[in-house]
Amino acid sequence: MAVPIRGVRRAAGAVLAVALLVTGCSGQGGAPGEARDRPSSTGSGEASHGAGAEIPAALRGQRLDWGRCEAGSPGAAWQCATMKAPLDHAEPGGETIDLALIRKRATEPDRRIGSLLFNFGGPGGSGVASLPSFGPTFESLNSRYDLVSFDPRGVAASAGVRCRTDAEIEAAGAAVDLTPDTAAEEKAYFADAADFGAGCERRSGAVLPHIGTADAARDLDLMRQVLGDDKLHYFGFSYGTELGGTYAHLFPERVGRLVLDGVVDPTADAVGHARNQTTGFQRALENYLKSTGTDPERGTRDLVALLKRVDADPLPGTDGRELTESQALTGILASLYGEQSWPALTEALDAARDGRGGKLLALADGYNDRDASGSYGTQSHAQRAISCADAKKRPTAAEARAALPEFRRISPVFGAFLGWDTAGWCHDWPVPGAHETPEVSAPGADPVLVVGTTGDSATPIEGAERMVDELGPGVGVQLTYRGERHTAYAGGSPCVTRTVDAYLLNGKVPRHGTTCS
Repeated sequence: MAVPIRGVRRAAGAVLAVALLVTGCSGQGGAPGEARDRPSSTGSGEASHGAGAEIPAALRGQRLDWGRCEAGSPGAAWQCATMKAPLDHAEPGGETIDLALIRKRATEPDRRIGSLLFNFGGPGGSGVASLPSFGPTFESLNSRYDLVSFDPRGVAASAGVRCRTDAEIEAAGAAVDLTPDTAAEEKAYFADAADFGAGCERRSGAVLPHIGTADAARDLDLMRQVLGDDKLHYFGFSYGTELGGTYAHLFPERVGRLVLDGVVDPTADAVGHARNQTTGFQRALENYLKSTGTDPERGTRDLVALLKRVDADPLPGTDGRELTESQALTGILASLYGEQSWPALTEALDAARDGRGGKLLALADGYNDRDASGSYGTQSHAQRAISCADAKKRPTAAEARAALPEFRRISPVFGAFLGWDTAGWCHDWPVPGAHETPEVSAPGADPVLVVGTTGDSATPIEGAERMVDELGPGVGVQLTYRGERHTAYAGGSPCVTRTVDAYLLNGKVPRHGTTCS
């Protein structure tokens, strides 16, 4: 379940499904609120619902009508339901929206702990679509938990945002250079960014101001109440770690057993995220090159030369399509989410050197959620809408241009791509951003398990370290996995699985700084 890429937040919050599919086991990140609806700095729990407003008893006490899941037919063990939530948490008695949920009941009901809620990243990933696919991965957890996931507001069946038609997406992908080299290309780049935002406002304007991470965190607390749990038990991947950290800040006394895996750096603004990812993907690229016996410096130079040739003369792909430089970058980046995908990258690069772009184009299509018929998913629409409503910092074209030398020094391959994106991603966006960086401090919360992977390209290991610091003394507990993949759980390390399961199933908090390989 890959997603159309449009730069920094696409990679930073990539859905766990991207990682799992690429590695053979993955965007955002769903995926924001208005500036007035930023997280409370008091962490005052229930009273934090938008300007201190209280969720009406009718919403807190609503009964979910669990029944057969219609879309996708995940199997008889899975049930689906719809939960009502305020459109605007600052006016909880006003208009409501429907949020789609899915669950699988605990297989040992006599030992049931409660519900375990999942967010697989993005932002913009559909939990309703993803969780059944990962059911076997969480089989041990399912023994004592109801496995529950949801489409966050603005995503898929939960008032999902749509900004463009398939034809418009295809045309932009072929025409817009995501690393503009001329004034004309730069003009087209920013015109396309503005057009995307205008399309979101035209088609989904009513929900755009109310789909932020803080709004989704308040939805999580409403779910906790409706599901009948005193505390929230939660497993967040990639962007889901930002959502989990925001929840811990807003409702520290409601934190149960929280796992944050593949951590988005909570201290980074839009430029900081791009810088982190430029570092992470270049690090992963060099590790890949070493695995092939190639000197990383020489391999990087050769790849830059190949991309320049493709920029000047796109390669023939499939079905009459061409591989552009932007699509080539996307295909390379997608393959760096896990070492299991490295052989496919080698094949694609060898073909491109021989003048055949089909294999790299296929990797890009998978990442961009494009099927063989030319249809695209809408996760990238929700991701951008959520990211931009969250991000208060909006660099200008001049600021991005000035930062390019630094970004290119960090990564000659990905620097320009992610550097330009700092300005293009939220250019002329119709909704103001909520904050410079998310607030995740959670004084008084129960211990939160924070999992980082040393070779994580999309959410580098440093993000886990900073999340621990920001959560506060006695709250964040770090587990490190020495591996090459985005997110650690279910990555083939019995040590990681055993440690996380012991925490979630038995409340056993590992020693801070525990390392697995």
